[in-house]
Amino acid sequence: MGGDNHTTVTEFLLLGFSEESEQEELVFGMFLGMYMVTISGNLLIILAVSCDPHLHTPMYFFLANLSSVDICFSSVTVPKALVNHMVGSKSISYTECMTQIYFLFAFGNMDSFLLSVMAYDRYVAICHPLHYTLMMRPRLCVLLVAISWVITNLHALLHILLMVRLTFCFHNAVPHFFCDPYLVLKLSCSDTFINDVTIFIEGGVIFFMAFVCIVVSYSYICSKVLKMPSVQGIRKALSTCGSHLTVVCLFYGAILGVYMHPSSSYSLQDAVASVIFTVVTPMANPFIYSLRNRDIKRALRKIILRP
Repeated sequence: MGGDNHTTVTEFLLLGFSEESEQEELVFGMFLGMYMVTISGNLLIILAVSCDPHLHTPMYFFLANLSSVDICFSSVTVPKALVNHMVGSKSISYTECMTQIYFLFAFGNMDSFLLSVMAYDRYVAICHPLHYTLMMRPRLCVLLVAISWVITNLHALLHILLMVRLTFCFHNAVPHFFCDPYLVLKLSCSDTFINDVTIFIEGGVIFFMAFVCIVVSYSYICSKVLKMPSVQGIRKALSTCGSHLTVVCLFYGAILGVYMHPSSSYSLQDAVASVIFTVVTPMANPFIYSLRNRDIKRALRKIILRP
């Protein structure tokens, strides 16, 4: 945006990862491939859970919801980056940027909440197997997902309302392929103290609420598993948690890598971690849950081989 420092920004420039055309072509191909795999893989999980009556259980209900959110989460950022590359543009309008930020907050935190709900489900299944059906009633499962949606959308609404009150002047270049809220915040020529405090306090509470739920659930699970007399029982308990733990480590590892360390400038490490968080994790989830799950593999085999 040309002009002086009082010019109001009407669009932002998404600089991406590289200015070299050959590298941009490579990144475009990688992103297109990962996005197609993300959509197809998660749709297959949703289809398998919907079509197989044996998968109509709380665990797979939450998994289908996670796959739906992963499709939406990946679709917030990747399509815009692909379109910009195809039309030879780096711009994103102010409205599109704010919309992208809203859904990044909503779907990103929804992923976190669903992972915590799934951890609670595993806790009930392992620590209270005789009461599992009673404790994880269908109405409760729907209520847990609905409450998660309400909290995450209110969280996103709070942050976007604080964001739109800011003024953006001359600088409008975002060193990323999407409108990262923390990078966009640095471009504001207004006082961002309230935004920073809100992100630190309210955002921290939302983040650690889900994280603590996962940690507490697995603390009880580990305590229960260590008391099991048979090795077979331990293996069975761990097999039901292995996929979920892998996804949790990938998801939270990426978040901690990009957002939980002080950094005065955006680094390559931040870029890689944010790609893992926004692109790789949604793509990997269907593989992680299906490769080690015989029920999912059986349901997918029925769908693929259906005449």
